[in-house]
Amino acid sequence: MFIQTEATPNPATLKFLPGRIVMPEGTFEARNEESAGVSPLAGRLFAIPGVTGVFFGYDFITVTKADGEWQHLKPAILGGIMEHFMTGAPLFTNAAPPADEDGEEFFDEADASTVATIKELLETRIRPAVAGDGGDITFRGFKDGIVYLVMKGACSGCPSSTATLRHGIQNLLRHFLPDVREVQAV
Repeated sequence: MFIQTEATPNPATLKFLPGRIVMPEGTFEARNEESAGVSPLAGRLFAIPGVTGVFFGYDFITVTKADGEWQHLKPAILGGIMEHFMTGAPLFTNAAPPADEDGEEFFDEADASTVATIKELLETRIRPAVAGDGGDITFRGFKDGIVYLVMKGACSGCPSSTATLRHGIQNLLRHFLPDVREVQAV
């Protein structure tokens, strides 16, 4: 098994590509050992000293570190990922992945068509690009012209995420939807 690695815009996060599907649908993020307990792979990665976050996408895994150098952490992370896939262990202890805990969506029913367009733009233009950087962005709400988004994986805590929100996502949404005034991370 050959696992590729890619740098992300977030220097504390590295993207691992195992050459196979990791999560066929949705994403999963663990920001501590407790939330990693539902996944044998996430638990295995959190057992490595210095690992502070694990994110699963369609065909990648991003790992976030607190401190230490990647050249010291990477061999243990690669070994953990390889061992997991070689043993054929399930990704989650239950058959289904845990439900997203982003909270409930909020928006006024009068804004339903605007929200539908926001979600479509997120799904077709923004999320694929962000997944390329080892992260994910999901819709949380829309109120008073402000779009609220949840940043996950490499996007969470990334120094360039503010620029991505302001210059990339906000400008794109404003171009298609004049009702959008601002985009904020929650």
